[in-house]
Amino acid sequence: MTKSLFDSFDEVSAKEWKQKIQFDLKGADYNEALIYNSLEGIDIKPFYHQEDVAAIDTPVTHPVSWKNALKIVVEQTTTSNQKALSSIKKGAESIHFVITQKETDAKELLKGIPSTINIFVETQFLCASYIQKLNNIADKTDLNIFVLTDIIGNLAKTGNWFDNLKNDHSLLKEIICSSHLKSSLSIDIGLYQNAGATMVQQLAYGLAHANEYLNHCNNTKISLGKTPIVFKVAVGGNYFFEIAKLRALRWLWKTLASEYNTLSECHIIAYPSHRNKTILDYNVNMLRTTTECMSAILGGADTVQNLPYDDVYHLENDFGTRISLNQLLLLKNESYFDIVSNPASGSYYIESLTNQLAEKALALFKNIEDSGGFLKQLKSGTLQKKIKESATKEQELFDNENIVLTGTNKYQNSNEHIPEIQKPIFPEKKVRKTLLAPILTKRLSEKIEKKAMHA
Repeated sequence: MTKSLFDSFDEVSAKEWKQKIQFDLKGADYNEALIYNSLEGIDIKPFYHQEDVAAIDTPVTHPVSWKNALKIVVEQTTTSNQKALSSIKKGAESIHFVITQKETDAKELLKGIPSTINIFVETQFLCASYIQKLNNIADKTDLNIFVLTDIIGNLAKTGNWFDNLKNDHSLLKEIICSSHLKSSLSIDIGLYQNAGATMVQQLAYGLAHANEYLNHCNNTKISLGKTPIVFKVAVGGNYFFEIAKLRALRWLWKTLASEYNTLSECHIIAYPSHRNKTILDYNVNMLRTTTECMSAILGGADTVQNLPYDDVYHLENDFGTRISLNQLLLLKNESYFDIVSNPASGSYYIESLTNQLAEKALALFKNIEDSGGFLKQLKSGTLQKKIKESATKEQELFDNENIVLTGTNKYQNSNEHIPEIQKPIFPEKKVRKTLLAPILTKRLSEKIEKKAMHA
């Protein structure tokens, strides 16, 4: 009988490890020296042991594989179609179209795209007849079309419904009933991340956001059928936490979906955050997006959509787009990030983080529901206030260099070259009438950038 290599060693308990560490600290306080408290209120320990996960019984599902995606903002139909076809030849496995005008010819836009490609369509308007055209195309061509409809996300982002509450929900019903689409409903969690919410808040608000739709469908007898809800998730630079965040999201959705007897699987589109991207030492953005895409993959995203390193300040360009796609192709084809299924499973640290994030998010979600639900707290300004408090705390940590962005607030380039700015990089305050205060996004480096640009 073959003996395992580890059979030669005695098992060491967590208590014994801690005693050894305390001895080596030579009188220094263990908690002060080695325990780090995160913004999420989670204590990070210097080591993790099997005992940390012994009581965890929250199995997390993981997609068998992931697909890369390229985002295209549609301004001219034929040009966007050609751009999509060209990108597919270069390795794109999914296309995310953002349509700004109702006049866009959907049939022309999707012309020639193979049925093996996932197509995500996001419209900046709400029009059931337009979605019906996409539904008919899916029926006749077998294209995999996911429509990303999020009327509540639009309300949170802009402060207004597309039209009004009644009409938006009426049109939503028509859209959900489009039976040939792979999905017709989405939840934009990325908005909360880019506004400065903690990961616990992102998960809880995303779950409460989704619960509003499930409640509405349940009350109006609308069936979601077998189409999954799509979660759009922004991924930041906290590598292991972001892996755990995506895993926690799957577990939380499965828990919520079981209460409504709806499909327990969801589709996650993950993409790098804007919040930690800068115009200072801007090439470092390329490294940030690489590690963030790695977190997305290891965390179990179904679709990973990269952010061009110059997206903050440049208009869409061939070089930035090509590099962003190549980063994903390198991760899949050269680094083999698609070979191992559920690679984070069994890691004591990540399993512990996943469980703690899920438990804290679930507790916050229940608190939101007990207080009247997501929409009520959004309309009262409670959610906006909580996000602003978290964002302010994170900003203070960044300003004091407790959160570091290399080349921006630490290790600055003395010969800094400010790139050509082709689009607004600082949010403008627009005075307009809104039903409620919108959730505003902001990058951490804006104050330093303004100083550098006026130096």
